[in-house]
Amino acid sequence: MIQTIELQFSTRGNAEVRDITAEVQARLRETHLKNGVLTLFSPSSTSALTTIEYESGCIADLQAFFEKTIPQDRDYRHNARWGDGNGHSHLRAAVLGPSLSIPFIDGALTLGTWQQIVFIDFDNRPRSRRLIVQVIGE
Repeated sequence: MIQTIELQFSTRGNAEVRDITAEVQARLRETHLKNGVLTLFSPSSTSALTTIEYESGCIADLQAFFEKTIPQDRDYRHNARWGDGNGHSHLRAAVLGPSLSIPFIDGALTLGTWQQIVFIDFDNRPRSRRLIVQVIGE
């Protein structure tokens, strides 16, 4: 069986890291599926999904990593062409990626003890975001 769910929320942008683990697990429970795989997809070119230990030090380190490797204040050709100042956002999202797949067993995501699902909004302004959650299982 395949079920598709949509999550919607607002973000602040600027590399905001949002823990969505509880919301995703709750949506999985609503499907009543026991075993399978859950795929998350962000239909956006300036946001990404990953897993990390969601604690302030780790989050700050992740944000610092992106600022150091793909800083906001560099000259990006995208900014010159579109004038929206978010060239860095597109690159950061491309590096991390728009999707994530997680197996589930007995209705529970198979995340590690210190592993949470996070959505990162790299854009340079607040946005309304949506995620597609597709659950395949039995």
